Amino acid sequence: MASAAVIDFGSIPNFRSGGRAYPPFESYIDIDEQLETCRRTEWCKQFEGIIGSSQMLREVLEQVRTVAPTGATVLIEGETGTGKELIANAIHTHSERRGRPFVKLNCAAIPEGLLESELFGHEKGAFTGAVSQRVGRFEAANGGTLFLDEIGDIPLALQAKLLRVLQEHEFERLGSTHTRKVDVRVVAATHRDLAGMAAQKQFRMDLYYRLNVFPIALPPLRMRPDDIPLLVAFFVDKFSESTRKNVAKIPREAMQALTRYPWPGNIRELQNVIERAVILTDGPVLRVPLAGLKSEIAAKANPVHPRSLQGLLDDTERNQIVRTLEECNWIVSGPGGAAARLGVKRTTLQARMQKLGIRVARCVLSRDRSAAN
Repeated sequence: MASAAVIDFGSIPNFRSGGRAYPPFESYIDIDEQLETCRRTEWCKQFEGIIGSSQMLREVLEQVRTVAPTGATVLIEGETGTGKELIANAIHTHSERRGRPFVKLNCAAIPEGLLESELFGHEKGAFTGAVSQRVGRFEAANGGTLFLDEIGDIPLALQAKLLRVLQEHEFERLGSTHTRKVDVRVVAATHRDLAGMAAQKQFRMDLYYRLNVFPIALPPLRMRPDDIPLLVAFFVDKFSESTRKNVAKIPREAMQALTRYPWPGNIRELQNVIERAVILTDGPVLRVPLAGLKSEIAAKANPVHPRSLQGLLDDTERNQIVRTLEECNWIVSGPGGAAARLGVKRTTLQARMQKLGIRVARCVLSRDRSAAN
């Protein structure tokens, strides 16, 4: 058997040589308590799937509640991953059309040559490959709501036809001369600056005005830090159920790091990080893969002083690595090693240990090597 590795922990808190060390109870945040806090908020009760209680989010939901019953066209603007589809669904759910179809179309996901057919449908033989008649999204959404995501990606040639259906509520399928009437409420969304695009003639100005009847601007997640603990708890609960795990707590230092990180990918990025964390977690305490968070981006994008933020992230990551090494009996690689627990390569973990000042005099690389010694 190899002797235990001698590690210089410097000023790392909560370490006790000769045994496994655990942070005090108050250094953990209870997931169920966060979920209960969310359930008690007025907004979580009224808007299913929308998590948070920050002032910015409340202002957005107040706008949703105001415009939903009117039937007006809505333009939702916000960065990628901010939840534009959820807001569009909330508008439909709180409108008089809630019992009718809610049809979605991501305009950026459809090839330019097929987008017109997706929107307005086509007749058999209208173009090569049109072997049968097809109903478009406007017909499918008749009486309900059509959500057009990434509206800024619609080509200029198609924008005139879209403008006509918004103003006149009529269109023709591809390959048909029959004019069809529809009653559809349009909710559009974009991460682009449509006003700027219109000024540069990259988007029709008249279509922009027609879409911009009631604009709603969604704040990025970095401007809603108070909502991050609630979102983390929501996603932990969701993925714990799907993976059949019982993750009940998260280290407070990890939550602080998640709150300080600027989340350039917004809620979608946070969701992916928490899903990975739940997959990596073996016990009741969530193991957040902090090494995967780009601290250099955080230092530039977060309004706090870069050094203080970098120090917070480094301390958080150092403590997590130390705790994992303790639980793995100082074994770095192999199926039960710290690298596998943290979801990183052995070389990556060793590089991070060196950078964070976790100095190793003797280290067990794997269980196989320890047995050989």
